[in-house]
Amino acid sequence: MESQCVGLAERLGLAPTIKRISPRFPWSFLPPQLWVKPFLAAGPAGDKFKPPWPEILISSGRQTVALALAIKKSNPATFSVQIQNPTMALNRFDIVIAPQHDQLVGENIVSTSGALHRVTENRLKCAQKEFSAEYADLKKPLIGVLVGGTNQIFRFTEAKGKQFVSLLREVVNTSGGSLIITPSRRTDPQILKIIKGGLPEADTKIWDGKSKNPYFGILAYADALIVTGDSVNMISEAIATGKPVHIFQLSGGNKKFDRFHTGLRVLDKTRPFEGRIEHWQYPSADDMTIAADAVEKAWASYRN
Repeated sequence: MESQCVGLAERLGLAPTIKRISPRFPWSFLPPQLWVKPFLAAGPAGDKFKPPWPEILISSGRQTVALALAIKKSNPATFSVQIQNPTMALNRFDIVIAPQHDQLVGENIVSTSGALHRVTENRLKCAQKEFSAEYADLKKPLIGVLVGGTNQIFRFTEAKGKQFVSLLREVVNTSGGSLIITPSRRTDPQILKIIKGGLPEADTKIWDGKSKNPYFGILAYADALIVTGDSVNMISEAIATGKPVHIFQLSGGNKKFDRFHTGLRVLDKTRPFEGRIEHWQYPSADDMTIAADAVEKAWASYRN
């Protein structure tokens, strides 16, 4: 969520002040519609919220909604941008940016194919220089693997972990290349153990969780990408590179995720991961330009 907010701010040419909320009880258990006196919700583990209020406020996530609206009420001059479905009246925000699979409709709605992100050509070039020594000696093609984990919608079971490793071994054998892998915060240690124990050490480089995360380095260096299907963010970032993106589906899902994945397959932006790497081209997603242009236009109109 933070990455989406920062990505949009950067695209607008802004240097954002980042505020993170860690709501205290009982707000942490309540939907935003029931947050009475939202400014009291900010717990000690997060930041405090007080004037002066910003000229533009970019927020994302259910737990930011009530606070964003409270800031807007305190200072109507603040231009409010909400990323993702706020699950409240959409016209209470100046602009709402949400992926198409959320199926939001309104005059102030901007629809994107996926999540907003921080992937830019310049950032990938910098990452390529930074991680050149890390991946220089690995056999080509380099296959980037972005590993997610269990969430409210998907389950990364041990059975799925073993299936994943089997397919990754197959792709190493068939391509003759190497795997460059980064897990996420949600990757279960047991799943990571299965991945580490089941892959050829000479042809695999897995982030150790201690050094700097090579996430952008992997996006920059990989000839193709494999992404677990639980994360709209990771998939959107992978597609932004314009490289072949293969999806390994986890157990579970829902209608919203089904719409997201189906839409990408129909546009041939992703293909299922079945143990081999395919090579194809597609127009890279331009969600950031769509979102930034819409915000700039609406913000300019708001100030005049």
